[in-house]
Amino acid sequence: MIYGIGTDICDVRRIKASLDKHGDRFALKILSEGEFKTWKARSARWPERGIRFLATRFSAKEAFSKAIGLGMRMPMTWRLCEVAKLPSGAPTIVLHGVLKEWFDAKQLSAHISVTDETDYAASFCVVETQLQA
Repeated sequence: MIYGIGTDICDVRRIKASLDKHGDRFALKILSEGEFKTWKARSARWPERGIRFLATRFSAKEAFSKAIGLGMRMPMTWRLCEVAKLPSGAPTIVLHGVLKEWFDAKQLSAHISVTDETDYAASFCVVETQLQA
């Protein structure tokens, strides 16, 4: 049964402006440790790709926060929610700490889709529950 649905669109130019203004501090606020390492590596090879990576993670976490109905309030935080890849390359949500405990206690599962173009990143998230009403 669907627990919640969330969507988000992010202007990549706003992410770039935040990076220009705040540098790595902005990325450290948004990204988990693993995501931060990936972002640094991508940014070193191709800066625009690094910016789009950060924009897709920002968008995916916003969509997820909407789907679980919390927005950006505890236990939902940027760094406790990670967007990883399955072996197939499909994106997946990986949770940590108190957010994972909260999510697991509710017996939820999440499905995430992310996309980006030159100026925009967008995400769509569906969260399901195994509990019957």
